[in-house]
Amino acid sequence: MESSRVAVIGSAIHAPREARQRSLEEAIYAVGQSALLDAGLVIDDIDGIVVGANDQLDGRAISVMMASGSVGGIGRDILSTPSAAEHAFVLGALRVSTGQFRTQLVAAWSPTEVSSIPEALRLGTDPYFHRALPLDELSAHALQATAVEHAVPGVREAALGIVAKNRAQGAIAYPDRAAAPRERQWIASGCPLRWPLSDTMVSAPAYGLVALVLADAEFVKERRLASPAWIQGMGWATEAGFLGDRNLAALPALGEAAKQAYAQAGVSDPLRAFQLAEVSDATPYQELLAYEGLGLCPRGEWLQSGDRFAVGGELPVNASGGALSFNPVFCAGLIRIAEAANQVRSRAGNHQAKEAQRVLAHAASGFAMQYNTVVVMGRQ
Repeated sequence: MESSRVAVIGSAIHAPREARQRSLEEAIYAVGQSALLDAGLVIDDIDGIVVGANDQLDGRAISVMMASGSVGGIGRDILSTPSAAEHAFVLGALRVSTGQFRTQLVAAWSPTEVSSIPEALRLGTDPYFHRALPLDELSAHALQATAVEHAVPGVREAALGIVAKNRAQGAIAYPDRAAAPRERQWIASGCPLRWPLSDTMVSAPAYGLVALVLADAEFVKERRLASPAWIQGMGWATEAGFLGDRNLAALPALGEAAKQAYAQAGVSDPLRAFQLAEVSDATPYQELLAYEGLGLCPRGEWLQSGDRFAVGGELPVNASGGALSFNPVFCAGLIRIAEAANQVRSRAGNHQAKEAQRVLAHAASGFAMQYNTVVVMGRQ
């Protein structure tokens, strides 16, 4: 069977300031309906649904059962993946590509009501190797940052610059939601959380939801849908689960995921192939590793990158401000994909790029970026 071309035709990103104003079920319903409205569809136009949900963060077993009614899953094919929100996007795109479905609604959320988000993530992310240790995601990210600082002397200055860049861009993109922009000197003066990460170098977990609508080429043509973001290439790969088996200063899985996506999209020079990129940045060191893994900038040039990846530079990265500005930890990766799609569809609001013919999205999750997903989207 010949695979179908797949496009993002609708999306919505919600960041409720007061979680208690509506229940999680109501918020999930609202973000799904907003994505459908953006696509010009109703739920009856949707063939299937893929949900990214984390039982530990939701505080209930098999959280997709709670969400089925809210996302429109009653009487409709629905799948769920607890590994990462971006994996729900991959599943949804593959389901359309096979020709078994014409449309998919992909949704994910990240609440903050649980008494200890680090403990919830620890239990959900690493049930085999480190559960006996107090090793949460932030600790794993800190180990990764330490490895990067050891491998590239002086890289901390570049990391501080990324925080300042993303916070400044986030203040423009989402002035009512993003963390306040700060000068590099203030960022450098933060209190240590997990060495070498300080409280000024990461963003606190936030409440957020995201939904996207996918459709095949025939559906887009029939409905005469304007400005679809076509998935031109997609790849994903996973690092070893045991941190001791990895070189934390490198990301071969990201390189492999990028290789898959670029081959499908026909990209040979990624720095010049895209007008914008959205990459994972739970820490600034992760953004630096993404530069290398995606073929945008070798680590030997990190210290000289300067404004190269700021808005107005050679390739703007995280014009939305990234997770360093707004960090709903479980669905931050899917938000990177939604932001990239919004740029292609000219729906990015305050941070819309003038010419976004082709955009790159990277999502990472798990301990020290264990899972990596790369998506290339364009107007053609």
